[in-house]
Amino acid sequence: MSRVARFLNLWLCRFEKPRICKGQLKSLRRSLEVQSRLFFHAPRGTRKRWAAHGGVECLEIAPRGSLHSSAVLLYIHGGGFLFGSPDTHSAMVAQLAHRTGLRAIIPKYRRAPEAAFPAAPQDVRAVWDALIANGIAPADIILGGDSAGGALAFGLVASLCAEGAAQPRAVFAFSPLTDLTFSGDSFKSNAERDVLLPAPRAAEMAEVFLQGHVATDHSVSPLFGQFKGAPPAWLTVGDTEILLDDSRRLARRLGDDGVAVELIEQHDLPHVWPLFHNILPEGRQTLDALAAWVRQQ
Repeated sequence: MSRVARFLNLWLCRFEKPRICKGQLKSLRRSLEVQSRLFFHAPRGTRKRWAAHGGVECLEIAPRGSLHSSAVLLYIHGGGFLFGSPDTHSAMVAQLAHRTGLRAIIPKYRRAPEAAFPAAPQDVRAVWDALIANGIAPADIILGGDSAGGALAFGLVASLCAEGAAQPRAVFAFSPLTDLTFSGDSFKSNAERDVLLPAPRAAEMAEVFLQGHVATDHSVSPLFGQFKGAPPAWLTVGDTEILLDDSRRLARRLGDDGVAVELIEQHDLPHVWPLFHNILPEGRQTLDALAAWVRQQ
């Protein structure tokens, strides 16, 4: 574990976790947007533009020297369905696009409380359908996300499986949320060890997002989906995260349904640590490992 990781954990635990625990939604949204602009940076030469796909605004990212390929990276940002945006995650996604040579698309899906369930999964599906309608083959799409974005990414795969529809080439997630009932043992056992996510606010987040809808809907709780025919999957999570068991149980579910799945558990790294790639060696290493996996698919 690097010295930077130790310092980052200390900082997150002392300052960021208490702020998330007590902060109001508007201030948390604003703070994340400002911090991402200050601390997260894309590789030089990265090109960005906004475009609509299926009526959903998306940030398109093209790395310098990108491959002349029809393949795209469709990335769903996290933020508990309440905050986060393509802007907050664009630097990390640009780093992954740079490593794979693929252009990337990040949907600006609707967030709660302004738009509760099922707005977010509907927007992700609208982008997926629009890309295919515009001539991109499902097998040319690498689908991924983090945290709640991981829920939406694997939720889309579960929906496609239920319909018997064509699948993406591969799917991945950083520290995914996969169970909005929060029934995993690590949700309690890691509540004090997790340096960023405050377990007590999870039920509040889910209530604001679901607005009474069943928490086991596979489009947002993919742990309860079926994955027969799903593409190869890659997951990574920290062993001190409250969402540790979300990844472990999803990996088991995927494996039981015959999916080739790779689960990488990292020791004592914070939630979605690749976001900190500019300062964190482990973040860059994880992006390198994922890019190598994507190139093999």
